[in-house]
Amino acid sequence: MGRFNLGVFGKTGVGKSTLINAVFGEEVAATGIGEPVTQDSHLYVGIHGTLGLIDTRGVEIGRDDKALIKDIKGFVAQQRRLPLPEQMHAAWYCVRALDRRFEDSEAEVIKTLAALDVPVVLVFTQVPSRNGVLHPDAEALARHIVSLNLPIVGGRPFPTNALRDPFTDQPPHGLVELLNATFLVVPDAVHAALAAAQKIDLDAKARQANRAIGAAVGGAAAAAAVPIPFSSAAILVPLQLGMMARIAQLYSIPFDRAALMAVASTSIATTAGRSAATGLLQLIPGAGTIAGGAINASVASGFTLAMGQSWLAVCQRITAGQLGAIGEALDSSAVKALFEEEFRKRAPRVRRERP
Repeated sequence: MGRFNLGVFGKTGVGKSTLINAVFGEEVAATGIGEPVTQDSHLYVGIHGTLGLIDTRGVEIGRDDKALIKDIKGFVAQQRRLPLPEQMHAAWYCVRALDRRFEDSEAEVIKTLAALDVPVVLVFTQVPSRNGVLHPDAEALARHIVSLNLPIVGGRPFPTNALRDPFTDQPPHGLVELLNATFLVVPDAVHAALAAAQKIDLDAKARQANRAIGAAVGGAAAAAAVPIPFSSAAILVPLQLGMMARIAQLYSIPFDRAALMAVASTSIATTAGRSAATGLLQLIPGAGTIAGGAINASVASGFTLAMGQSWLAVCQRITAGQLGAIGEALDSSAVKALFEEEFRKRAPRVRRERP
């Protein structure tokens, strides 16, 4: 799955932690931001599964910005020598819109990041909104920042409100738009990790799950097209289990539990697929090894697709709390029964014609 690494910058007290927890989950705050990059650095790195965070601590923009810029340059230069999963993939620069201020020193931090080829999304935090209309002070500050022609994603700030206001009952807003903007500028190789780490956009998780299903379907067809009997599941079963484990990870279902449930369920599809291939072969007089391989490829891809879609439905139901909360003990028999129910809806059916 890899890891998505996000830099989070901005003045102290602008709501960075609240924003991060709203998008990626409360466990980020619970485990802390991590250790400083070097002994004297103002940059701290924390690893949270598929999410890596690069944050600042004890830095006052406008007073310590020269030290911060030096730290950023050194950190990014060091990362560039590492594999892609270790590099900073994007940065969120956070500004509290109702402070009505955006300083030259903040612009310099943004320019520094952009010059290092780190995409910068400028985020307005704690923006009041009424009936879809943003607070006029936020609108005015946004216009000012747009006039600066800064190297920021989309050329404009992204207004957000991370938490529902208990006094006005104003709901959160702008988080999915912020996430979509981030998806657009990070490398494709970390899309799955970003989809898995975030907690607010289930459509993004489903898109990545369907990509995993498509890759597995193609792999199953290629593997089964080789002229070997379908009953040899040495390639297909690990491929199918890998697909199911990847989907489970996208939905933050613990891997060991998901793997066990997948193993228990895979035998259903493998047995059904073997029977379907045998039924098809009997319909072709004199069918040889090559014809059998082609038919097996069709059956393998069809059943792998059904398995992937069924397992995706199971994971979505678990995420929705319909089979117990994530982190609690799941009823494996209920999960298996649900998988079988979903699989029967989708599994290819092979019928022999009567003479």
